[in-house]
Parts: sequence; structure tokens; C-alpha cells
Amino acid sequence: MSSTIFKSEEAQHRMADWYQRFLHRADIETTSIEVTTSYGVNHLLTAGDPSKTPLVCLHSMLTSSAHLLSEIASLAESFYLILPDMPGQSVKGLPLRLSYKDNSHAKWLREILDALNLGRAHFLGVSLGGFVARQFASAWPDRVQTLTLLVPAGIVQGSVVLGLAKMAGPMILYKIQPNEKRLRKVVDPLLTTWDTDWANYLADTFNDFKPNYKIPPLASDHELQKLSMPVLFIVAEKDISFPGLQMIQRVEGLVPFAQTELLKDSKHSPPTTPEFRQWLRSRVEKFVNTIQPVS
Repeated sequence: MSSTIFKSEEAQHRMADWYQRFLHRADIETTSIEVTTSYGVNHLLTAGDPSKTPLVCLHSMLTSSAHLLSEIASLAESFYLILPDMPGQSVKGLPLRLSYKDNSHAKWLREILDALNLGRAHFLGVSLGGFVARQFASAWPDRVQTLTLLVPAGIVQGSVVLGLAKMAGPMILYKIQPNEKRLRKVVDPLLTTWDTDWANYLADTFNDFKPNYKIPPLASDHELQKLSMPVLFIVAEKDISFPGLQMIQRVEGLVPFAQTELLKDSKHSPPTTPEFRQWLRSRVEKFVNTIQPVS
């Protein structure tokens, strides 16, 4: 397995250790489930009361279900959280990378829902997870009750060159002589608030995952217009990857039932603080709970 997406067996073990650290950080009771898909047996986490409203949550690139849960665990007080590990992006995920050129990710997600007997659900997607959730919602809008997208990929694109330029030099210096000061410069373009776990985890992903420089394509106007459900876009003002103001300008003219929130002074990774987690919980709860269910 390690030869597919990891540079070595040691790298895979290191990522497995990080998974457990973030799962502990989530500080909530979870259940691990494996479901069978045509792509292979897929791992997912669940948290919260199964009798509550299901919320399917998709993590960002090169993270995992545990990483995302560590930031949104409080949502389990209102929802039954379902967090699949995405193929090629998580140490718990399937060791293969799906194409961005077709609907592979959306088909994978549909099979997850089918295996769980979930006809319709609410969705929350972060960054790459936002791309997958949006792609699924465009393909099968009748299966999506609401869609919350936090700094989603595939809507607008910032300057890839600028992003690489900001990180390349600091990364070289960090590899020559690792220390916290140099690590801060490496992750500064990404992290809004300094977080030791997240910063050191990111440093390890740069070394442990095999490089994959492909980025999701931008959704067409037609694909965005097919989002017939309520959609909440939470975007970051200083996101160099997916600029927040640019995203708001695009979706407000195309997505029929779009709501938008601009995170002032936030970079691509929003604050990893109790205050932001509480705000996010309240905003998602308000958004989902004010939508009248369709009988």
C-alpha cells in the first residue's frame, strides 16, 4: 500500500501515528466502519447519535477523517457525523488516486452513501473535500439536502506560481536545518493561526506523501447552476489558493440558492481556535436547521 501514495513504509507509519494523534485531539467517542465499494473497502469514522440528522463531512487534501473531526467535533451535538477517508488523500483511505477529469470522486461518494443506505443527506466539504462534495451535488442534486463548502477547491483558482514561490524557499531552508522558526515560515501562507500539531503534520506530509501536483479543475457555469439545493460558501479573505472575494463574486451570480460568509483576515486554513470552532458550529447549525425538509 505504501508504494502507491507514500514514499516509504516508514512514512506510512508516521502518517498513521498522526492519525491517532488527531483522533485523540478530537476528544470524542467515534466508531470506525468499513464499507465495500467498487474501488475497494473504504474506511470512515462516525461520531454522535445515529438517530440525529446525518452530516457527511469530507476532509481536505492529504489529511484524514480524524484531522477534520478534531476541528468540527462539537457538531456531533446536533448531527450524526459521517466522515469518509478519501482515496489517495488519507493514511486510512484507499491507496489510489482518482482522476479529476471525470466523475470518479462523485461516483465514489455515491457508493459510500449507497453502502450506508443514505438516500439524501446534508454535506460539509473542506478544500478538496469541498470539490468532491460539490461535484457530487452537481451530478446528483436530488441526494443533497444542503451543502456547506469551507474554502472549497474547484470554484476559483489563485496563483499557483505565487503559492509555490511563497513556500519553496522556506521549505528548502527548513529541510537543511529544521527548527520552529523556519517551519513557521513554511506554513505561514497556509495557516491563519499557529498550531504546533498542524504545522508539524504539514511538514511531514511534504516529505512522506509522493508528490501529486494535480489540482481539481474549475466547475463550469452549468455545473454550478445545477446546485439546486441551499449552498453555504465559507471563504477566506487571504486565501492564496482559492481567493475568497473572487469566489463570492462568481457563485453569487451562478448558484441559485447561495449564501456566503467571508472570513476576514483568514488564510486557506481557518483559525484552529475554540472561538472559530464555536462560530463554525453555530453557523452550520443555523444554515442546516433553517432549511425546511422536503417531504
